[in-house]
Amino acid sequence: MTRLWPTILHILHMRRLWQAVLLVSVAAILYLATTSSSYPIPSSSNDKINHLIAFIELTIVTRLAWPRLGALWYASALLGFGLLLEVVQANLPYRDFSMADVLADGLGIAIGMLPWPGTRRPGQTDLRDSPEPL
Repeated sequence: MTRLWPTILHILHMRRLWQAVLLVSVAAILYLATTSSSYPIPSSSNDKINHLIAFIELTIVTRLAWPRLGALWYASALLGFGLLLEVVQANLPYRDFSMADVLADGLGIAIGMLPWPGTRRPGQTDLRDSPEPL
């Protein structure tokens, strides 16, 4: 157990890993948001819960991938992504635009901005880039 926590912290600080996870997540969400879903996809029966969970995950992964990026940048980019998904869905014959989905995305972003293990709090220095040993 004493070796587990340093390993977890090491994984949480692997920026390239989290950037790759973010890319895969965006691609998967884009696919799921635009597919006609002719086969069963594991998800909640409530579409808003799916949006909430997806944007919590996107926000946390973005914070891990770019820990020095300000909240205004990633929150607005993720909300823009959610709005773009809805615009794309509005142009698909089997999907609809829903402002409630965008609101669920925003709530997911807000929850993802809460303090989570491995994420940097606003104003906190990032010790990974510090030349000083602890």
